[in-house]
Amino acid sequence: MKSGETLTKNKLFRTAAVLPFVTVCGLGFGFTVGILCVVLLSSWGPATRDYIFYWATAQQFVHHANPYDATAIAGLERSAGLPAAEKVGFMRNPPWALPLIYLLGFLSPRAGWILWFLLLLACLAASVYLLWILYGRPRNERYMLGLSFAPALVCILYGQTSLLVLPGLVLFLRLHRTRPFLAGAALSLCSLKPHLFLPFGVVLLAWVFVSRSYKLVAGVVAAITAACAITYLIDPLAWAQYAQMARASRIESEWIPCPSSLLRFWISPPSVWLQFLPALLGCVWALVYFWPRRRNWDWLRNGALLLLVSLAVAPYAWIYDQGMVLPALMSAVFLTRSRNLLIALAFLSALVEVALFLSLRYPQALNLWMIWVALGWLLWYLAATSQAGWPQSVSKICQKLYYRQTRRWISPP
Repeated sequence: MKSGETLTKNKLFRTAAVLPFVTVCGLGFGFTVGILCVVLLSSWGPATRDYIFYWATAQQFVHHANPYDATAIAGLERSAGLPAAEKVGFMRNPPWALPLIYLLGFLSPRAGWILWFLLLLACLAASVYLLWILYGRPRNERYMLGLSFAPALVCILYGQTSLLVLPGLVLFLRLHRTRPFLAGAALSLCSLKPHLFLPFGVVLLAWVFVSRSYKLVAGVVAAITAACAITYLIDPLAWAQYAQMARASRIESEWIPCPSSLLRFWISPPSVWLQFLPALLGCVWALVYFWPRRRNWDWLRNGALLLLVSLAVAPYAWIYDQGMVLPALMSAVFLTRSRNLLIALAFLSALVEVALFLSLRYPQALNLWMIWVALGWLLWYLAATSQAGWPQSVSKICQKLYYRQTRRWISPP
């Protein structure tokens, strides 16, 4: 009888401990879903999202016209319902990203928005599911932190391309030992946002030479070459047109709320090089961090910190770009034993949702929040990984789970 009462008390204690975590995740997810429903059902919804930039670009691309023509893009966006007070935007991803939006050129703004929304949602759900498998299918609700991660949900809400990078990162972690060519092909998605992966990319190149994983490079080159070939067949002038748009848009003069931009505008706004100084220092640190560990480098364990540092020192990044660090955060989420840290991460994510809500009345609220939140993810990860015994225990757990799952999921080459 006493053992039964003890078991019941333990269950009640576990439920009470998990309740705040589940509540915060659920409210954050529900809030974003509510806004998405309003956007999807409203007549003005698609035109007020960044998605409209990709739709207009796709319309030009499909019809073999200049996908970066300022006059044509402005006309398409205004005709789709972009308010006069809103600034006309352009697709700033490299030209090899154009095939990814090709289907949008055959759809109306609303139909394309629904397809784009489902694609981004699938990227998030599939990535979290693969991370859950990669870390041994834990029987808990911690995966909810991935599904309710505020920057990823904001990315879906805005219709940005940042979440397309996430499956590429996760598949790279999954396949880099067993299927290096496919891992490289998946990793090529990171070239959609190359400025977010500078320290990560530097270490990746060093690791390729140390481990002689040249098949991975071949996969990256093959995937990008195929995308470039498709782009060339449809619009042979895409690269020249993109360069002209990049010069005319003058992104270097824009205020982008991130630490690197803040450093530049604080010290000397005309000195553009200051915005790239943190990234340069981050690359130097990354090589110093990698070199002593080069013989036993583990992307599951060591790559997480690289991702977080790469985001923190990026020359420019928006809140929706921060979904890229989800693999790093989830590695600590699945392995930490501290419920307090899990609740803290859930609240930090929820505060981004609060800032998004406040931005409806105070447009600068979200921008002010974005300045430091990337550092917040990094500090949380460092706190989670500073627990006693983390380096040794996590290394062993990661290796066991990785090899067990890859044997189960992929047959030997």
